[in-house]
Amino acid sequence: MNVLASKEQLRASFLRWSLFLVPLILLIGFAAGQLGGPDTAWFVGLVKPAIFPPPAAFGIVWSILFVLIGLSLALVASAWGAYGRGVALIAFAIHFIGTQSWTAVFFGLQDMLSALMVLGFGIASLLIALALIWRVRRAAALMLLPYLAWLCFAAVLNYQFMMANPDGGARGADGAETRVEL
Repeated sequence: MNVLASKEQLRASFLRWSLFLVPLILLIGFAAGQLGGPDTAWFVGLVKPAIFPPPAAFGIVWSILFVLIGLSLALVASAWGAYGRGVALIAFAIHFIGTQSWTAVFFGLQDMLSALMVLGFGIASLLIALALIWRVRRAAALMLLPYLAWLCFAAVLNYQFMMANPDGGARGADGAETRVEL
């Protein structure tokens, strides 16, 4: 017999990984969201692009995406013995940790260009991770496609913020900017 695990064992493994990874991804996403937010005077003062969705949409979309990400990773993690499983998980971890810095860069540092570069890294590294995940579990890769679409939308939105606010917006904790000319 060449079966490594029964269907029941695989299902139990997926459930255990899901109970670990879904809350972990939600926690990482929540923690990254605490590093800055749209309630700053700087962001309030920015000209908003026409495609800027209602602020409530971000929490809803990210919550759904984080659950999908956790379930997708659980599918990969529970694929014991699958060729490339470890590499796929490491590639996604590098992608995810790097991409979660966007909030701190955009809202915290108030640097729209660097934030766009973070999203460029995020899209490129997700495409690599998707290719690796596809080799392990195709369903897991398909579950990450809405996340890829949202990252692409976020990049377009970030770019439109840059075009609508070529000066970068008023900077500083109180929305004031200090310029020194020599």
